[in-house]
Amino acid sequence: MARWAERAEAARADHPHQRIAYGPGPREVLDLFTPEGQPEAPVAVFLHGGYWQALDGQAFHGIAPALLSHGVALAIPTYDLAPAVSLGQILRQVRVATERIRDRTGYRPLVFGHSAGGHMAAALLSEGRAGAAVAISGVFDLLPLLETSLNDALRLDPLMATALSPIHWPVPDGSSPGGTTLDCWVGAEESAEFRRQSHAMAERWGAGGADTSVRELVGLNHFTVLAPLFEADSPEVARLVELAHETSREAAPA
Repeated sequence: MARWAERAEAARADHPHQRIAYGPGPREVLDLFTPEGQPEAPVAVFLHGGYWQALDGQAFHGIAPALLSHGVALAIPTYDLAPAVSLGQILRQVRVATERIRDRTGYRPLVFGHSAGGHMAAALLSEGRAGAAVAISGVFDLLPLLETSLNDALRLDPLMATALSPIHWPVPDGSSPGGTTLDCWVGAEESAEFRRQSHAMAERWGAGGADTSVRELVGLNHFTVLAPLFEADSPEVARLVELAHETSREAAPA
């Protein structure tokens, strides 16, 4: 996390960004980094992790330079945290933030996120609000959290956990209004449960008609799994650039 902070500070120094309010609250803001001289660049939206109860978008500004170097803009929303708000309210906030980007661009953007952000990226894809999604170490089934200390802040019961688990949500397929691509990335050194959930999510949605894949990133754990996003020449950044361009074509004239 200290390295994330260092990279975020350097990114802010080198790349001016806009802070855009998407709601009335002090955390209902998104930071938009745009490649210099490219106001029409494709936009990707990154949703940060922290188990819905920690961190903010500024901690992840360091992701921006790699994408900017490929002509892709990056929007990073901040949202309210549990226990001050419910997980359902957090989902409502990231919906509004993502729709704000769609209003600016005219298309459903690529949405990618880490951990809790991976959960939300999948939810937005299911709802047709994303043109494609990449879930990095995503949490797709919330039921296993009920017996952990994480639920002290989330305050989920079995019914709520099931209802808010994207693995049970409608599968985006060819008839969906948004995109159908869900990439699930997970560190090969993460716990068995994180790896299981990524594979289970891709298998279930893939069987339902979505375009899914799983990538286990060798040598990386739940925190270092973000390391490739800071490197402009990594295969993971190349994939994000590819998907950002694909989603932006939705706005292209026929």
